[in-house]
Order: sequence, then C-alpha cells, then structure tokens
Amino acid sequence: MSEAAVIYALREHGPLTGSELLDKVDLEPLDLWRLCTANSRVLARVLGRRFLRLDRAVSGYARLSPSIRREFLTYTLLDLASKRNRLEERATTLSAEIRRISDAKRRLAAQTVATIVESLAVRNVVCEHACFILAGDITYDMAHRVPRPEQSTGKLVHGSDLDIVIVTDDDFDPTVRKTLDDAVYQKKHFLLISPSYREEIDYLIKDLAAVRRQLAFDTFEHMVACKILAEGEPLYGSQNLFSSIQSLLAQRDVRSKLAAMEEEAIRNRVEAERTLSQVGGEQSGSRFLNLFYTSDESDEIY
Repeated sequence: MSEAAVIYALREHGPLTGSELLDKVDLEPLDLWRLCTANSRVLARVLGRRFLRLDRAVSGYARLSPSIRREFLTYTLLDLASKRNRLEERATTLSAEIRRISDAKRRLAAQTVATIVESLAVRNVVCEHACFILAGDITYDMAHRVPRPEQSTGKLVHGSDLDIVIVTDDDFDPTVRKTLDDAVYQKKHFLLISPSYREEIDYLIKDLAAVRRQLAFDTFEHMVACKILAEGEPLYGSQNLFSSIQSLLAQRDVRSKLAAMEEEAIRNRVEAERTLSQVGGEQSGSRFLNLFYTSDESDEIY
C-alpha cells in the first residue's frame, strides 16, 4: 500500500522533493527514504553537495552535512524512473534556487556587516583592526529557507543562519570591542524579530590570540573553531588580518586534519546508509541513527 501511494504521488505530481512527497503519503521519513532508495521504479537525484560538520553526538565528531534526513527532505528530487527528463528539468530549476538562496544570504550578511560598521564612530579602527568572516552552509552554496525555531526565542527563522566570526588584533581596544558587540547584537535582534527578515545571525568576536590557541586542534571546541576559519569567506574589514589567519591555518596543517576527518565521515555515511536501508536497520544499526536524525544542523561558533 505504501509503495503504491508513493508511485501514485510521483506519477500524478512528480517530480517532488522528499519533503513534498512526505506530505502526500502516510509514512515516517526513515521509512519513506528506505522505500525510495530500494525501489527501482523510483529515480532519486541528490542536489548540491555534502560537507564536513562536527557533532558532539558522533563518535570522532565528524559527520557529513546535510544529514541523511535533511538531504532527503530538502535536497533530493524524486520521480518515476520513466520520467527522467522532467526530473532533470526541475533539478536544474531547484539547483538554481539553492544557489540563489545562498547568494541572497551571502549578500545580506555582507550588507548587514557594512551597515553595522559604517554606523560606528570608531568605524576606521574596526576596519583596520578587525575582519569579518562568513562561515557555515552559505559558504558551500547549500543554504536553505526551511523554517526552523531560533533557540533562544523560539521564533521561526528562514532556514540557514548567518554564521559570522569577527577576529580582531590582539591589542584591539576593549571599549571599541564592546561598542562593536553591542551594535552587532542590536542588528541580530532586529533581523530576528523583523517580519520582513526573520533571519538569525550567529556571531562571535575573538582576538588573534584566541585563534592561535584554538589551532592546537585538541578539543571539540577548538576543532569547530578551526573548521569555521578554514571554510570562511572574508566579508568585511582587514584583508591583512584575514590573510594572517589563513597563514596560521596553513602553518598548523589544519586543512589536512579536517580532510582526514571528512574522509572518516564519508566512510561512516556509506555504512550508515547501507545499514539503515535494510528493514530493521534502525535496530541493528542504532549507532547510525544520529546520522539520519540529527538534533541540530547548525554549527556552534567558538
């Protein structure tokens, strides 16, 4: 009955994302993913890319993002195998939409930072002695706008947050830092509560000394901080400071360490998908369930 419902929904309404198909059939996400994966009549096209995410709930901390569930619901397009042409046509449109969302969020982040800094009386000091770095889903062109609750208020925001790390020189004036912090926080609040935005900024201000300590890569928090700096894009401020951070990452071979973690995450993902695709796999492979159902798709910033 479930298989018949899926085939009918795809024949009449396809191509559909996993989330759209879920709305039309009475199945749990794992069961629907398993059915679509195993059925030769169903064609699945995964859009976008996978990338490393660090997660305390995973042994060794390394997993791939999007999670299996998020990838299936948001980034997988499904149709009947006999309807490949119409699937590919919508895949082109949906891929462009994912890129458009990422570009729009990237522009919003840059405009927001510029507006904040240019409103400050100390803007010249900030521009010369601080750099603003964009990180997270947006840098992989994998941002989405699936509504989700913001943790502190419970208000719904539009998908991926704007991860911004602000790194300052070691001798950055504490008074200027507080002025900057207050200004960013006020803008964060505005973007969160404004009905025309409903966007979340996740930000942190730290100095170069903190970056040097984190390059030890010896704790979960330090690993996350290194990953964010390694994937980061310069948004605003001192290009010299941004270049110095990249040089420090190279000196400590951080990207090679992250690459090794990503390779392990890829192996785990393959084994998780193989195990969970089997009926009863959630029992025999319960250790892989946290690669399907993740509590949070957002990175912490350190």
